[in-house]
Amino acid sequence: MVVMNRRSFMRSATAVSMGFLGLRSFDAHAQSAGDPKPGVGYGPLLPDPEGVFELPKGFSYRVISQIGQVMDDGLLVPGKPDGMAAFDGPDGLVVLIRNHEMLNVPAGMGPFGWSRERLDRIDPEKLYDAGEAGSHRPGQGGTSTVVFDQARQRVVKQFMSLAGTERNCAGGPTPWNSWITCEETLGQAGSDGRAVHHGYNFEVPVTTEPALAEPVPLRDMGRFNHEAVCVDPETGIVYQTEDRQDGIITRFLPNEPGNLRAGGRLQALCIVGHPSFDTRNWIENDAETQVGGAHTQASDEQLHGRSMPTIATNTVLDVGWIDLNDVDDLEDSLRYRAFDAGAARFARGEGMWFGQDAVYFGCTTGGLNRKGQIWRYVPSRFEGRDEERRFPGRLELFLEPNDHELVENADNLCVAPWGDLIVCEDAGRKNHLVGVTPDGDIYHLGQNVYSSSELAGSCFSPDGQTLFINIQGDGLTLAVTGPWRRGATG
Repeated sequence: MVVMNRRSFMRSATAVSMGFLGLRSFDAHAQSAGDPKPGVGYGPLLPDPEGVFELPKGFSYRVISQIGQVMDDGLLVPGKPDGMAAFDGPDGLVVLIRNHEMLNVPAGMGPFGWSRERLDRIDPEKLYDAGEAGSHRPGQGGTSTVVFDQARQRVVKQFMSLAGTERNCAGGPTPWNSWITCEETLGQAGSDGRAVHHGYNFEVPVTTEPALAEPVPLRDMGRFNHEAVCVDPETGIVYQTEDRQDGIITRFLPNEPGNLRAGGRLQALCIVGHPSFDTRNWIENDAETQVGGAHTQASDEQLHGRSMPTIATNTVLDVGWIDLNDVDDLEDSLRYRAFDAGAARFARGEGMWFGQDAVYFGCTTGGLNRKGQIWRYVPSRFEGRDEERRFPGRLELFLEPNDHELVENADNLCVAPWGDLIVCEDAGRKNHLVGVTPDGDIYHLGQNVYSSSELAGSCFSPDGQTLFINIQGDGLTLAVTGPWRRGATG
């Protein structure tokens, strides 16, 4: 187990109300794995006799679903499971909704079979993209739903819950009991046999009965390389990441909170006083400017011909939001237009979760060594209203390890019931499930020893008893149980 006593990154409600106090200064260049701190984490990872997933003592996993299984609707469990969320079901059951990041993969990895012989089992009207006439090429992505009995640790049923979409990467749960799934693709009608455009979000209701959701694209939420979303339960505002090396962070202000189909406004995050700010902290020359904290080098923003300052880990920045136009964009220009208008730039925004009254999101290739960053945004108490200009939300870079022994290329993430951040690595090797405590200690909670596949979709059952996680490349979904009740600090 790797532990690093770093800094406190979560603030109490009192501290937040006092003005989002900055974090202690931390020199990213001086990090090292160090020795495990007694009482932090759950102990060292133990060898798994099955050679799949290592966990600390007292924990165990069960493979509850895998690619190719025949589901209750007669379709097959698709491959590449990604983002997930768990919801309360009837009679103590848990309803798990799971994305499938399927795009240009062999037909046998999809839900319809090698020759698409199972396609006639579903209503064509419930298929978002059935393919151009004569192409026999339906979209193979979508979502599947797993109804799980925690008491018996077994699957009761599983079925497709959205079909015909492509590369459903992550998404996020809503307070009104649904899942927003996001397409990380910009495939256009007429290309590769597609009948419609892709690059949208879709909403999937929570249900225990096999049924496909109405495949209605949420166009006002934008057409871009979507990754993840999260919803502030107080306002109904939806925040979004974009998985691009030069992506932006957006928020969606719904016309009717809880009814995303009713449309709304899309806005991009900008840093007050620093228009078109580059948050990536990449080093491309020897310029030496920085916003906040100690001196470091800066990246060179070639596009605008000026040096861009880096941001230190103890810096808190005021946030503004700018309206975006033409959000259903077929030219893939939304992020460029937003940046030119003053929006901040982020390095591959991926996992996003709402917890501890804040939005947490990971940028997989951000940071000095491009090992990833994790950000924390505390919304204004007047979020989405005119008054927020006087009382803006605050953005903080609270984790940039620059050390693969700590966290490498953070992807999906969630906030555990006791407050720790649970982070999935996508590092192209033996990937870890990483925990970060409220005191800022980093520890390893699990490791994929089965393959080099990324981990994805970490989420807890509503009662906190079970952690669900995917080994994406191998098409496996695991349920992990153990002594969660004591938290990671013992």
